[in-house]
Amino acid sequence: MSKRNTQQRRHKIVQQVNQLGEVTVEALASQFDTSVVTIRKDLAELEKSGQLLRRYGGAVPLPQEVITDGEKALSAAKQAIGNKAAELIRDHNRIIIDSGRTTSSLISHLSQKAGLVVMTNALEVANQLRELEREPTILMTGGTWDPHSESFQGQVAEQVLRSYDFDQLFIGADGIDLNRGTTTFNELIGLSRVMAEQAREVIVMVESDKIGRRIPNLELTWQQITYLVTDDGISKQAIEQISNMGVTIVVAKTNQQQAGK
Repeated sequence: MSKRNTQQRRHKIVQQVNQLGEVTVEALASQFDTSVVTIRKDLAELEKSGQLLRRYGGAVPLPQEVITDGEKALSAAKQAIGNKAAELIRDHNRIIIDSGRTTSSLISHLSQKAGLVVMTNALEVANQLRELEREPTILMTGGTWDPHSESFQGQVAEQVLRSYDFDQLFIGADGIDLNRGTTTFNELIGLSRVMAEQAREVIVMVESDKIGRRIPNLELTWQQITYLVTDDGISKQAIEQISNMGVTIVVAKTNQQQAGK
């Protein structure tokens, strides 16, 4: 009940910020009959998710000039991909969710899944999982904190992962090399490969604009990947080429595409 109340309260806070133009911590605490500490945490999470901006003693709406058309489209694509990827998860699955903005879009669609066990190397992912109405069993890899990826990496994390087995891994990518597989700017790719080894299915979640982007560091080969979940901007040629590698492609329709039909 408390998690549902938290989600409802934060939704109402965003509505008030957009309607009134500015809200104060004290007024919100009084309105929702909660502490100023709780409200400050709400505002911090809402700012992190790009729904408002904090100001001293309160919050204001996100400036419209900050929300570009490209970012709106990107957000729509991520949400569509997250929703589609969640359809691949069955109740009581044991899954890994890697760090990243696209993989995080999966989490809000997990509330209806029962009995999940989720391993992650990202504090942000763990925090979002804790906000779900149906909170899964959460496992953390531990390891050495990498500020670039904002996740735990290294041998300790790899050893922890090898102690378990999982049904599915959900992982993103900085780029998709049509000939080789997923690529990344991050040179710390050892943990990603261990994650793939420990999961029976590997689901790559990536926006279509990253397909064809070649980056030097190969992360996962096509032979290691089961599904590629992307948006409807993917070309027919890319679909054919990736499918020929033995990968099942799942295409998510974006809100923009649906609205135009």
